[in-house]
Amino acid sequence: MPTFTASLKQEGKTATGIEVPEEIVTALGGGRKPAVTVTLNAYVYRTSVGVMGGRCMIPVSAEHRRNAGLSAGDTVNVTVELDTEPRDVTVPDDLQAALDAHPAALSAFGKLSRSGKRQHTLSVEGTANPETRARRIEKAIRTLSGEQ
Repeated sequence: MPTFTASLKQEGKTATGIEVPEEIVTALGGGRKPAVTVTLNAYVYRTSVGVMGGRCMIPVSAEHRRNAGLSAGDTVNVTVELDTEPRDVTVPDDLQAALDAHPAALSAFGKLSRSGKRQHTLSVEGTANPETRARRIEKAIRTLSGEQ
């Protein structure tokens, strides 16, 4: 597993990440934007290497910084490993039932990327209010069915 030392860089107001040396990305063998498992201060999470301004970057969200005990500007030892495990999205039961009842929406949902599926599921999971949840499910079905 490749390990390197890097500074946690803040780009703009909140975007924070770690620049990955080009030779590390090449050594991983997963292409220019590989899916990886990252270890920072014994905290492990899954992400993908992104390219920003020609630099290979690992995003480090506020949640990941908090869990790893890091702040922008900190220097950290980084271990990365190519992540070949499937990245499935768990669909809430109520959203799945609505998708099952609308074949066009179900088909469209099945064709989405992982992040596209997550966008819909996170919207539904993002509220405990039953009415709001129902509206969000209805909106997802309309969007996926092309009805907007």
